Amino acid sequence: MTIGLVHPGEMGAAVGAVLRASGQTVLWASTGRSAVTAERAEEAGLEDVGTIEELGGRSDVILSLCPPHAAVDVARSFAGFAGVYVDANAVSPATARRIAGLAGRYVDGGIVGPPPRKPATTRLYLSGAEAPLVGGMFTGTILDTRLVSEDPGAASAVKMAFAAWTKGTPALLLAVRAVARAEGVEETLLDEWRTSLPHLPEQSIAAARSAVGKGWRWVGEMEEIAETFVAAGLPDGFHRAAAEIYRRSPHEQPVGDDSLERVLSALGTKA
Repeated sequence: MTIGLVHPGEMGAAVGAVLRASGQTVLWASTGRSAVTAERAEEAGLEDVGTIEELGGRSDVILSLCPPHAAVDVARSFAGFAGVYVDANAVSPATARRIAGLAGRYVDGGIVGPPPRKPATTRLYLSGAEAPLVGGMFTGTILDTRLVSEDPGAASAVKMAFAAWTKGTPALLLAVRAVARAEGVEETLLDEWRTSLPHLPEQSIAAARSAVGKGWRWVGEMEEIAETFVAAGLPDGFHRAAAEIYRRSPHEQPVGDDSLERVLSALGTKA
């Protein structure tokens, strides 16, 4: 089976490397991609076929791993693709079903965990009628696949619910610390945390590191989670606010251990 990967970012390249290690042929298209992406693809052992058109023509399966805001446009670029289209992006169930309407044979996917580089760290949730076929591509690999149901949107629902907590609560923690600083009670709050919730001071620092290093990628994901809440008849304000926290956070890689100060400064608070 030949798999076309769109696009080999940090997660995509790692998943591509997993497939290559199992003996699969994995293709990608370099047109319009950066030198950094090309380097990742080469390190993962992916074969460059140049264009999206060539990728679609030579692949049995297309695996889309891209920022959530681009997921629908990527699916449109494979209009008429006869193979199985797998969208494994952090999108809402509604967006997943919209993509299903653009694809002929569709499998919904949601990845939980870091880029897979060692066993027992990363799960790929799959749903849709042909999910077992896609799961079989990863048999015997370090990436754990889990079938949810035949509903083309169920895997995305798992991803949204999981990330609502794991990526939403760090943004809330940063906002809490920011408002305490704005009111001049940050040190008092930290003292109380050390007494009653001793894990929170370090957790807030870790949240800032994540916001600086990865927050720019999470803005669209928070917006997709907000849409998921709306569709369920629930308030969406939690994750609209989280998206704004990540949007305001600095997007450069951290230098030293100043991430917290840089994030709080970007949020408009001063010591």
